Amino acid sequence: MFGSGAVTLMLVAYALEERSASWVLIFALACGASALYAGLAGTWPFAFVEGVWSWVAFRRWRRRLRARR
Repeated sequence: MFGSGAVTLMLVAYALEERSASWVLIFALACGASALYAGLAGTWPFAFVEGVWSWVAFRRWRRRLRARR
């Protein structure tokens, strides 16, 4: 349930990213949750890729916040 929920939230947040910076942050957190789940499941390549996506999305969120100022 945890992994399915994380991936579903990733998909929804990705689709809504253009609406606000909050969705970018939600996407970053959902990627982090997916990476955690993949790590716990022992699928390390997937955990690594999702961790990178989380980091990239978090940086995009910070950039969008700075652009607002």
